[in-house]
Amino acid sequence: MKFPAFKDLILFENDDLIVVNKPPFLSSLDDRDGGELNLLRLAKSYSPDAQICHRLDKETSGAIIIAKNPEAYRFVSMQFEHRQVKKVYHAIICGTHQFDDLLVDLPILNLGNKNVAISKQDGKAAETYFQSLTYFKHYTLVECRPVTGRMHQIRIHLASQRAAIAGDVMYGGQAVMLSEIKRGYRLGKDQEELPIMKRFALHAKEVSFKINPDTEVCITAPYPKDFATLLKLLEKFDK
Repeated sequence: MKFPAFKDLILFENDDLIVVNKPPFLSSLDDRDGGELNLLRLAKSYSPDAQICHRLDKETSGAIIIAKNPEAYRFVSMQFEHRQVKKVYHAIICGTHQFDDLLVDLPILNLGNKNVAISKQDGKAAETYFQSLTYFKHYTLVECRPVTGRMHQIRIHLASQRAAIAGDVMYGGQAVMLSEIKRGYRLGKDQEELPIMKRFALHAKEVSFKINPDTEVCITAPYPKDFATLLKLLEKFDK
């Protein structure tokens, strides 16, 4: 898959830090066999000492912080450790759900091999706030504000509310098909319908953190084309 040049992903940059809008299907770090292009490699080609300060799932798009030097990496890492970095995600979820600053407080256990489970006995503390933003007939646009940063946290917390993210098959979400929302839509003979969005609908919309002890920034990442297209079609056909 062809990705934009690294400089075209940049949302914010100073002498120490970069925030980029990560495209979907680009891994944050090296995978096990090391053969796939990833954000870290792109960042190092731009700034040789670059380090990724946190991760997004491969399919998740949006804002991610990159440090240009070890001192900046430590500075941001301490903010993550003390839960001072504020992250806002947008998700399109299956069904109509009225979340009014709902707090989901369910511990998550990492089972290894990118699998997690809710486990009140053995899991690590995990908290996420959810706020419904836009209601459609069959879907809801939701703001997600994770307090902690566990693997798959937003995805499994939404699934625990029977509100899986559209397209997130791992947690029970179904892909959005145009034929399901557009009246009279018909495929031609021998045509196979493809999902409107070929991944789960989760985007890291905002990140707020300190770039130095006295200055905090809030960086907003525009929706990528697939997320924006899905929202546009839901507005048109699923209101």
